Amino acid sequence: MSRLLRIAAREYLSYVRTVGFWLSLAMLPLVIAVSSSIPIMMERSSPPTRLFVIDVSHQGLAAAVISALQADPGHKPPLIVRPPPAVANAPDLSSADAAVRIALRGQAAHDRQARAFDVAAVIGDGGGEIHIWTTNIRDGELQSRVQEALSNITRERRLIAAGVSPALLSQIGAAAPKVVALSPQQAPEAAPSAHSGLHAIMPQLIGIVLGFLLWSVIITGASILLNSVIEEKSSRILELLLTSASVPEIMSGKILGVMGLTGTVLAAWFLGGAVVAHVLAPGLLTEVLAALLGKGLIIYFGLYFVVGYILYASIFTAVGAFCETNRDAQTLLGPMMVVLSIPMIFMGQSISHPDAPILSILAWIPFFTPFLMVTRVVNEPPLWQIAGTLVLMLATTVAVVWLSGRAFRAGALSIGKVDRKTILAAFAGRAE
Repeated sequence: MSRLLRIAAREYLSYVRTVGFWLSLAMLPLVIAVSSSIPIMMERSSPPTRLFVIDVSHQGLAAAVISALQADPGHKPPLIVRPPPAVANAPDLSSADAAVRIALRGQAAHDRQARAFDVAAVIGDGGGEIHIWTTNIRDGELQSRVQEALSNITRERRLIAAGVSPALLSQIGAAAPKVVALSPQQAPEAAPSAHSGLHAIMPQLIGIVLGFLLWSVIITGASILLNSVIEEKSSRILELLLTSASVPEIMSGKILGVMGLTGTVLAAWFLGGAVVAHVLAPGLLTEVLAALLGKGLIIYFGLYFVVGYILYASIFTAVGAFCETNRDAQTLLGPMMVVLSIPMIFMGQSISHPDAPILSILAWIPFFTPFLMVTRVVNEPPLWQIAGTLVLMLATTVAVVWLSGRAFRAGALSIGKVDRKTILAAFAGRAE
């Protein structure tokens, strides 16, 4: 036991003492925060889109569309510019299109500042047809806004022409019902509000976040362990360790050390997130803590983290013992990473389809259980499913640890290229 703990402490301190560990610990939350704010930063920092709107049917639709776009509080208003004379004086829609095409082709495609306009909206046929000309066909947001504004305007005009009074139209537009989403899981004494639905799905949101976090932490920790074993084998340190400690002690010490490392990362992230939430949104922190503690989610997360980590760490450790370089490891782990992408695809669906049969089936596969069950337990599946998946995953982990121990010994003593004969001999308990 003392040798196991010394190996674990050595593995843990070898990473904690490095500057790179602390930089990565601090940089990942920062990268997530920056990446989530990039769309807002891009919208605020980009210059407004230069737009002109003309109505070749001469029914006053252009001015109405411009007013609607500028009055939209949810979007950055475009910069309205004058249309080129050839476009403004066009007698019909086809002539206007030809003039816009010539104007766009005459602009400097590489110099945005030199261009007179970015988007042109040409309205024809009394609002029944609109042509959007743009220098960036991939950006459809402004096009959708122009279409929506024109649709609303033409609808109102046709209703007024049919005898509906403007006052009645205003009353109809203001008659939107108040929608309150409720859930039987909500406390009976809680007063319904517009945020009741968000409060009701808070546990599901937290479950999905924990599922993705669990996947990331387990795979990252196992990858660290893999690289450590490869490095020690290539430098012959692993052979020296085998002369002074047993295979179970070496494997358990390494797994325990890196588990402590990933636990340190998780604790730092949880503590940092709690501090930020307490400063920015104290009410949100209270709801998150209630969801974690009220449904026992934090307990399930701990169980699935420990068992799932041991399961994958054992596999990655055994694989690392067969590899001389990271290229060898990538060859062996490639198919495994493809399989591991499956729970990532289905985790996001658990919030809207928690009882989907495919989710229930996949949750019984031990290699997917820790990620999918964390997202499902908040929906309170039958207790036998929780217990059954845990027992099956534990049994699988015990079998994998035993097989990985045999493979680790054979792989650590093997020299040269890894082939099928070497791997089969390893699982048979014979070192080549």
